[in-house]
Amino acid sequence: MQSNRVPGLSIAIVRGDQAKSTGYGFASVKSQEPCTADTLFDIASSSKSLTAAAIALLVEDAKYSGVQYDSLMSELLPDDFVMSDELHTKTVTVDDLLGHHTGMPGHDDSYMGIRATEPDDARSITRNLRNLAVTAPPRTRYIYCNMMYTVLTHLIETKSGQQFDTFLQERIFDRLGMTSSSLQPKSARARGHDHRLAKGHIWDKKSASYREFDAVDCPEGQGAGSVISSANDFIKFLSALIDRNDPITEDVYQGLTRPRSERSANHRQRTVGIDRIFYTAGMDLYWQGEHAVLGHSGDITGFGSRFVFLPDLKFGAVVMGNSSGTNSVAAQLFREFITEVVNSDMARQQLKAVAGRDVPMKLPEVRMHPKSDSQDHPTGMAKAKGVKGKDQKRDSPEVKVVSQRTMALGAYTGDYWNPGYHNMRVEMRENELFIDATDRSMGFTARLKHRRDQSLYDAHVRDAFDTGDEVLMTEFTIEDDKVVRMGMDLEPLIRDLIWFDKVGNK
Repeated sequence: MQSNRVPGLSIAIVRGDQAKSTGYGFASVKSQEPCTADTLFDIASSSKSLTAAAIALLVEDAKYSGVQYDSLMSELLPDDFVMSDELHTKTVTVDDLLGHHTGMPGHDDSYMGIRATEPDDARSITRNLRNLAVTAPPRTRYIYCNMMYTVLTHLIETKSGQQFDTFLQERIFDRLGMTSSSLQPKSARARGHDHRLAKGHIWDKKSASYREFDAVDCPEGQGAGSVISSANDFIKFLSALIDRNDPITEDVYQGLTRPRSERSANHRQRTVGIDRIFYTAGMDLYWQGEHAVLGHSGDITGFGSRFVFLPDLKFGAVVMGNSSGTNSVAAQLFREFITEVVNSDMARQQLKAVAGRDVPMKLPEVRMHPKSDSQDHPTGMAKAKGVKGKDQKRDSPEVKVVSQRTMALGAYTGDYWNPGYHNMRVEMRENELFIDATDRSMGFTARLKHRRDQSLYDAHVRDAFDTGDEVLMTEFTIEDDKVVRMGMDLEPLIRDLIWFDKVGNK
């Protein structure tokens, strides 16, 4: 925990009919509040497993017979689900959204957060799909896409007539006795759980201390994240998956664990014998020897979570923590847990008793094989560190090379508009071009540094917590000595910049 800068950690384990849990460190470093197994965390993308379970319950409910895994999204939501080309609109199914198999990249900077003048919600996120470029045909490539899980919550709300948080509460949390779980931090506070909410933490190298903050509401990201839970609560969900406890029936379980897309394992995974990883519905699936391993992770600024379960060995574990280093700790713990369980006498005995019951022992086939390696999971509110896309995009149009900028900086300032990414304002701050995009869900600021000619700049990006230093290629289009467009490398999987037209130009 210390080496990974994790101030507080909660762990719960279930093995057979026994569950144990504990906590380590502090839920808040500032107040020295101890972290326990009942401490509440934002579990980030681990929430996708619960969204997928909600969809599975909708599919298995006879009242909603029109909602099936192979149903076309454009038929279920004819007014709202329109993608940027006809092929995707007429092809993409519920299954494709669950398995990150739609061909849509993340576009994580396109959705507006609670600080925006017009914040996004599940419906507006869905309706904005038509304005966002795809990067691959449907079912040809695993591409992790947060917002498609938000779109799934819009489907749930439209068909059930309930808000997503109510559906989760009534159909999953209440039935599993997950009395401390809710959607969004504000719901946890409204239920009197404020004192149990962990603070998010960021390690500040300069001061050699933690910066601390409250968990943030993210209604525009519901379904992709934003579930608040504890280790003691979430282990009940894992137990239900393992034992098929109500509301997780056998049909619901099979729907959740069926492989939908595939990606190659990374180098570290291959060194421990994992060659192929499948995505089911809100969960990864791989094999450790003969044993199926399912799970997911979540990572946003200040919080992390990870869960895993081996269904044929009746083992599950969840780890939650209050910094982005949580998943590194969880990965080390899970390697030890899985090795111990797989090698134990109990595991070998149980394998004989339940062989073939839960998942096939041979590798399954998905409908189409991916054409490239995996897309890493987005990190949530924080933008990734490092240089992105500078050598991947096309360079600027052929222009006379000028070593010095000659146009006045004021010529570049103003509002720029893109239908999918909305407004981006360039202003002057400390004699530099500056963008304040903290109104976005994954908010950031950018200082634009001149690179070459009159048009090429590097945007030095820091997230809303003033951490990181990502460098994005930025290009301005100049016509008749006027700046008319700005392009930014906001989506690395698109083979072009995201272009914004300058507002007010005729």
